[in-house]
Amino acid sequence: YGSSREGWMAAAPEGPKDQGMAPLFDLVVRHVAEPRIEQGPFRMLGTILEANPYLGRIVTGRITSGIIRPNQNVKVLDRNGKLVEHGRITKVLAFRGLERTGVDEASAGDIVAVAGLPEATVSHTICAPEVSTALPAQPIDPPTLAMTFRINDSPLTGTEGDKVQSRVIRERLLREAEGNVALRVKDSTEKDAMEVAGRGELQLGILIETMRREGFELSVSRPQVLLERSAHGEMREPIEEVVIDVDQEHSGIVVQTLSERKAEMIEMRPSGGGRVRLIFHAPTRGLIGYHGELLADTRGTAVMNRLFHGYGPYRGEIAGRRNGVLISNDQGDAVAYAMWNLEDRGPMMIEPGCKVYRGMIVGEHTRGNDLEVNVLKGKKLTNIRTHAKDEAVRLIPPMQMTLEKALAYIAEDELVEVTPKAIRLRKKLLDPNERRKDERRKEAERV
Repeated sequence: YGSSREGWMAAAPEGPKDQGMAPLFDLVVRHVAEPRIEQGPFRMLGTILEANPYLGRIVTGRITSGIIRPNQNVKVLDRNGKLVEHGRITKVLAFRGLERTGVDEASAGDIVAVAGLPEATVSHTICAPEVSTALPAQPIDPPTLAMTFRINDSPLTGTEGDKVQSRVIRERLLREAEGNVALRVKDSTEKDAMEVAGRGELQLGILIETMRREGFELSVSRPQVLLERSAHGEMREPIEEVVIDVDQEHSGIVVQTLSERKAEMIEMRPSGGGRVRLIFHAPTRGLIGYHGELLADTRGTAVMNRLFHGYGPYRGEIAGRRNGVLISNDQGDAVAYAMWNLEDRGPMMIEPGCKVYRGMIVGEHTRGNDLEVNVLKGKKLTNIRTHAKDEAVRLIPPMQMTLEKALAYIAEDELVEVTPKAIRLRKKLLDPNERRKDERRKEAERV
């Protein structure tokens, strides 16, 4: 019994209350078994990865056998026993209470963090040079989605953020990958761009939002699923196990929507309280943007969990966005009168006074094709003053685009422009003539 706020623990509810946390620590010592250690040379399994600006990559894990000291030569093996690198330990850090301090020696059973191994990561075995067998380790789930991070080359670049250069963006992404085992970063074939692969659009979305708050301006592409080919040449795609707990009245729409996204229902069972648990195997590409749709369909009552299941046969095309977009054909501040005249063309994504530029997406077209529009056109001035003519323009509220919705909404030829102050949608090619040339080139390739 005890109170964390008052800082005491005791064997009885009435106390004593003057011994602090000592009774809890004594209980741990009496009942928690000592760590099982093995005899032999130094071996340690990496379980946590982090990056430090002074020490470089730091790997944390529990020593299985042997002793480790600073300046000791070691090697790194992957989970299959293949050599990753030879290296030298530059620092050994042990945990003392809430602090992490350097030590001269650590032995089997200790949990330590070691620095000096630039290639070591989670599930790797750090060991003495004479060791040839890796410690058993769980495999790391591979990245399933990739996005292209580019510099922001729109006319508004540099007006809302202070980190816009490709070099700064590249350094930030590489630094993130240094301490994030689920992230892979490499140079893209496109100019001033990096390809970033992760485990889902949520992880990549969090990275984008973090960079945005740090003052970065960048443009990102639609998430692309990482496909692979089997030994027989069959196209395979990542499949995830999706577990959804939802009120029974909303289960039908969940099953219908996920079926349209090529998901296969594995199990459906009651979970008590008028709720059911639905388990699906769904392709990763079918889950892009689904979380927001699920909350809307179930009025915020559903809880979804996802887990990488493996690679499976490609399940065919999934219907994407059926509507085209409204594209601004000029640069300036949007005018309410012009937007009011365009409302019959489709819902808008901007508000009056919003800065727009040529090639920026300002709304959704009611038809399947893209349409260039002028949202800068003002009301023609006359000397007629009547109540009907001077009536205030009333606009339908615009579509609200969060980062998650924007990433799921854009097409292959579009980008999401992310700045500290705004999230905008735009075409990759801002010039309409360049877009038409690109469309003709793609049509010729299809023929």
